Amino acid sequence: MITIRKTKFNVNSTEGRLLLLVLLSEISTLVSGSTGDRTQFFRNCRENCERTNCSLNGKEIQEQAVKFYKQSIFDLITQWTCADECQYACMWRTVFAFFERGWPIPQFYGKWPFCRLMGMQEPASVFFSLLNFLMHLRMLRKFRREVRDDSPCYILCHIFGLTSLNGWIWSSIFHTRDNPLTELLDYACGYAVVLSCLYCMIMRMLHRYSLFLRGVITLAFVSYYINYFAYLSLGKLNYSFNMKVNVCTGLLSAVGWFIWCHQVRTRRPYFRRILRFYVLFALAMSLELFDFPPILWILDAHALWHLSTIPLVSVYYNFMIEDCCTLRKEKALKGDYSLAYTYNKNI
Repeated sequence: MITIRKTKFNVNSTEGRLLLLVLLSEISTLVSGSTGDRTQFFRNCRENCERTNCSLNGKEIQEQAVKFYKQSIFDLITQWTCADECQYACMWRTVFAFFERGWPIPQFYGKWPFCRLMGMQEPASVFFSLLNFLMHLRMLRKFRREVRDDSPCYILCHIFGLTSLNGWIWSSIFHTRDNPLTELLDYACGYAVVLSCLYCMIMRMLHRYSLFLRGVITLAFVSYYINYFAYLSLGKLNYSFNMKVNVCTGLLSAVGWFIWCHQVRTRRPYFRRILRFYVLFALAMSLELFDFPPILWILDAHALWHLSTIPLVSVYYNFMIEDCCTLRKEKALKGDYSLAYTYNKNI
């Protein structure tokens, strides 16, 4: 982490009065709470910093300024450039200018200001994403220990598990360093997790139907995801549309499982596990509706959302473990399932 030279802001100086007037004029024309990077104060600070301390391409710190810029080994590994450092330092100058005057904390480029830690832009979200990854890994190993590989729907847990592991890896990378590539992969792989939940729900309902039918549905899901990934890759990411697609896909999964729970409530008492998962997941997701400046400049609503999903992982896997074991027992007792296309109540 580095600091910008001449960081003191003296409101009694001529420069301070001018900067304050510019800042006030910007505030009067912009929406409160999301104005940081659009203020002239921030822009002037960043331009002056880059012109004084950075190379022409903005990547290297000029030799005469190296002693003022002390980057850690983590900053170098995560490739914080001189321009990035100027943006980070000027962000905090702007935040302090707002704070001293009692104005709402501003956002910068759509995000709240976070304290950088070991090169990570959003350390709490990174930490909780890694915990989610470890929880999925632990539960997937538990599934493999307790469920035989010839059990019905055995492969579905692996599809969900591997997709989730990949999604949380990219979540950790994105919250460490936010750039167009990591943002794309975080959103695309995150949606893959949501889509895999819908796919596993449908395949669970159709596990006794023909391989041809399940293959056609699988091909449709793969084709759809490839097209959606291509959509996200082209042009500027539409955050609002992506959120709506995620919510709609998640709702379809929840509705499908709720219908299943109603139909099997007298035959499969463990239906409460998947019901509990989706109810708690909906409650956890409500954290995304709150938007507040980070507590201690580290913990925000999004990080709390990642934290809340950690204990829910075991609920989902425990349901799949019990369901697969039950299906295998039924298969052993009744012999191989009929491949009829008619609706089967023993789902």
